[in-house]
Amino acid sequence: MEYGICNLGSIPARAEASDQSEIVTQVLFGEHFEVLQQEEKWLKIKLFQDKYEAWICQKQWLEITFSEYEELSIHSFPVVGEINAMVTNVNSGNTIPVSMGAVLPYFQNGQFRLRNEQYSYSGSTASNNTADVNTYATSLLNVPYLWGGRGPMGIDCSGFTQLVYKLLGHSIPRDAYQQAELGETISFIDLVEPGDLLFFDNQDGHINHVGIALSSEEIIHSSGYVRLDKIDHEGIFMEQNKKYTHKLRLIKRVFGL
Repeated sequence: MEYGICNLGSIPARAEASDQSEIVTQVLFGEHFEVLQQEEKWLKIKLFQDKYEAWICQKQWLEITFSEYEELSIHSFPVVGEINAMVTNVNSGNTIPVSMGAVLPYFQNGQFRLRNEQYSYSGSTASNNTADVNTYATSLLNVPYLWGGRGPMGIDCSGFTQLVYKLLGHSIPRDAYQQAELGETISFIDLVEPGDLLFFDNQDGHINHVGIALSSEEIIHSSGYVRLDKIDHEGIFMEQNKKYTHKLRLIKRVFGL
């Protein structure tokens, strides 16, 4: 068995071992994973953070040992807390653009490391403070919707909720239907508090959308782009269209945010 870590800003992770296959998620800088299968140009990986499985390019990873994987897995490291950031490889002098949510293993006094390579980072790290849910969520306003996206250049609905929760110090699953299994069910929209997750279903009753409540009357979510909309017991109401676009199915309070 082999193990790896992302040493690029982000890696596209695909449903199948092909450049033409859809991107189902992204691996952010500093996130580590297990290698499940290898082909000539591709690796099938399982991310440690959310156990998500997907295919990445053979050229886009840094191999680590099992002991390094285990060590990374038992620690909680700081993550990048700003939209656009840069890290510098101290050994080579190369700079790497990284996004909000990138992991900084063994970060201390502006320095961190991937394997034996030393890096520096001078920007802000996430606060891990649940009171900052509004700040982090709204910092991503107008980021375009991107299926499989997890960062400020493009993000999908569950990638958005996962990223905001990561900045608050909480790890949640990748997909909306998985996130819906977490936490305490809130029965009425009037009882919603900032940070609660709101889930929506399609005509077949399958959960296909998620957003974050900023109040009992307002939601922030990625639909076309990260946006603010009105919410009530029926669902999401978009002012410009003067209609409901998503039917409310479930409200969950996770980690007591």
